[in-house]
Amino acid sequence: MTTVVQRSIDIDAPAATVWAVLTDVQHWPDWTASVSSVRRSRTGPLAVGETVVVAQPRLPTLTYTVTRVEEGRSFAWEAGSAAARGVGEHILTPRIAGGCTATLRLTQQGFAARLVGAVLDRITRRYVRMEAEGLKACSEARAARRSAAPDVH
Repeated sequence: MTTVVQRSIDIDAPAATVWAVLTDVQHWPDWTASVSSVRRSRTGPLAVGETVVVAQPRLPTLTYTVTRVEEGRSFAWEAGSAAARGVGEHILTPRIAGGCTATLRLTQQGFAARLVGAVLDRITRRYVRMEAEGLKACSEARAARRSAAPDVH
């Protein structure tokens, strides 16, 4: 069984800026209340195979393993067990008019996924919405600061 929660949001900031915010996972608690803390197993850019411990209010702390990174475009990570495995996908799609669309998707897989999805549906939807809105606000603020900075030559 599989359950999916997804949220897409248009962000008026360059995809490179949004990517920098999105992949700076240890600073997610700065821009979304849905994440209490993040601890990475290494420094530098996110890399396939690295583990990331994510604590969220009202949910158990999970250790995610990064399973895919497409630089500047997307990354995915997974946590859980064979009974219920969560796959988090974070995808950026550039818009022709500028900026990008961010899609955050959490897929629950495994024989207990339907039960886990049903029990956690409300909080999962709320947290994915909070994360999308926080990513938008942080990315747009960062882009505005950069465009307002004086050009020094």
